[in-house]
Amino acid sequence: MSGTISITLEDLLQLRADARGFTLLPRLPVGSLLAGRHHSRLRGRGLSFEELRHYVQGDDIRTIDWRATARLREPYIRVYNEERERPVLLVVDQRITMFFGSQRAMKSVVAAELTALGAWRTLTSGDRVGAILFNDSEIVDLRPHRSQNHVLRILHETARLNRLLPNYSANGGPLDLNTALEAARRRAVHDYLVVLISDLDGANQDTQRLATQIAAHNDMLVLAVYDPLGAQLQTIPGMVADDRGKRISLTDQNTFAVNFQRAFAELVQHWRTIFRALRIPVLPITTSEPVPEQVRALFGGGTVNK
Repeated sequence: MSGTISITLEDLLQLRADARGFTLLPRLPVGSLLAGRHHSRLRGRGLSFEELRHYVQGDDIRTIDWRATARLREPYIRVYNEERERPVLLVVDQRITMFFGSQRAMKSVVAAELTALGAWRTLTSGDRVGAILFNDSEIVDLRPHRSQNHVLRILHETARLNRLLPNYSANGGPLDLNTALEAARRRAVHDYLVVLISDLDGANQDTQRLATQIAAHNDMLVLAVYDPLGAQLQTIPGMVADDRGKRISLTDQNTFAVNFQRAFAELVQHWRTIFRALRIPVLPITTSEPVPEQVRALFGGGTVNK
């Protein structure tokens, strides 16, 4: 395997220059292996209707509600207010299952890069950003703030957890994906954008329940990090698999490859269906291509603007 094994704080700081040309709203429709084709319910920040009132001299005539005016036989205008800020909560997976990559970088490194891009972009947009960072034995809960120092703290903790992975036990620990989602549910009370950055390893019925609860009062999207080898595994004679410390000899390589690919496809379809029903976009991020380009293609139409 060649590529980036771990990432440093300096690497994450340098990604600030790439945090442009996109917003945290997916370009629609989203079509991909993991996402399917569906429309997002994510809202951009804009204008929200507040009231209908009588027209007074000096009001902008473009705000006149002509239907209400015709019905009530007096001029009425529609009054709008700018929507309040939307804090962003990044839920970042740095478990041992993320310590895998067959090409450019480990999934854990890609997740860290996505964290940096999301944090810098949120700060530039003037919103508060927080994070739930977790591995198999530790969870770091950083409440949203709007400051460069806070972004630096998020990136410092992300890099620290990432550096632990090469020496981490393959048996993992007591924490799982649902532990992090439960922390996110407690933190994101209302009107957040919750961004889950994970490979979804270990997702189950509790994952669906927690995602439903989060999405009931917030916007949510999933950045599903995957490695091309995970979608199609080619075996060779004598190949041995490792499942959280348990070594498995593959006596029939051809059968294993077929079953592995079928199981992967079924898992993808299962979670694609669940998240589509919850109207939560699932956007694929591969380890094999540079992350900033993928983010701009998914969220910014491929153009680079400040």
